[in-house]
Amino acid sequence: MKIDYHVHLEEGPYSFRWLDRTSQAINTFHLPHGLDKGSKEYITWQINALKNRLDKGCYSEEWLDYYLIQAKQLGLKEVGIVDHLYRFKETRAYFEKNMVLDETDLGEKQRYWLDSVMTETMNVFVDAILQAKEKWRSEGVDLKLGIEADYFVGCERELEELLHGYPWDYVIGSVHFVDGWGFDNPQTVHKFEGIDMKELYERFFTTVEKAIRSELFDFVAHLDNLKVFNFQVDDIDFRMNWYKRIAQALAETGTATEVNAGLYYRYPVKEMCPGPDFVKILVEHGVEFTVSSDSHYPDDLGKFTEMNADMLKDLGVQKLVGFDKRVKKYHSL
Repeated sequence: MKIDYHVHLEEGPYSFRWLDRTSQAINTFHLPHGLDKGSKEYITWQINALKNRLDKGCYSEEWLDYYLIQAKQLGLKEVGIVDHLYRFKETRAYFEKNMVLDETDLGEKQRYWLDSVMTETMNVFVDAILQAKEKWRSEGVDLKLGIEADYFVGCERELEELLHGYPWDYVIGSVHFVDGWGFDNPQTVHKFEGIDMKELYERFFTTVEKAIRSELFDFVAHLDNLKVFNFQVDDIDFRMNWYKRIAQALAETGTATEVNAGLYYRYPVKEMCPGPDFVKILVEHGVEFTVSSDSHYPDDLGKFTEMNADMLKDLGVQKLVGFDKRVKKYHSL
């Protein structure tokens, strides 16, 4: 069965690049016939379409319908829509406590980023997905409600309280920060230069392992996303030792992971997450997998999920994991 368990509706920051990418997505599903793309009429239509999108927001039925159309075209039977925890105003104290937001260059860039992306409220997101479930089901697609929660060492209880009381189908754990630095932010990529890469990866993988062993999450995503800008450790033994430690932690806790295509088609590293050597070790340890596009726009939904499912099958994986009200369910490959 075709599934995609890690799908976003929006991100930010709200730049002209974001407008252009949003326009591209709208055009994919809703471009009036007979309009010349070089015409004034086309630009007028495009501006009005973008205004409508901004006015109604990313949780509108109209925007969700684009994802449903794409899911049906691809034959997907389950789609899990999530939002990043840092999108929600209720979580500001959690991120301010754990991010570098001081008067340094890094702090200023990260505060700009946080202020730009933290624009929503959790209840509005949850209600929108819950209300859409029946419509999607009637169209043959099972819609799941998820959340992607950043893990910070020592903040387990605080995170648990932020997530408590919501009807999640699953909770994704992820690590996007090392020592308060959001390493996947293109504005801060210069921090990789001159840093001890092995020491950096040591801190990153240590945090990933602790996230897994916290047992707060149904699956942990982005197991090696520190490679996002293609800064990696050359020491093969170092990498393999950590791959085995992470695999063992996942197996011992019964925590699943994913093969995520986002880095492959959106970032300089151009590799699946986790990479092929890492995946083989995870399979050898009996770790359970789901697959995801990590799409942030409806026209990216489902990207490379079938290819990654086939790759797992070739490695001997017989089933993918899904979730319903935080209970595992399985789909044969």
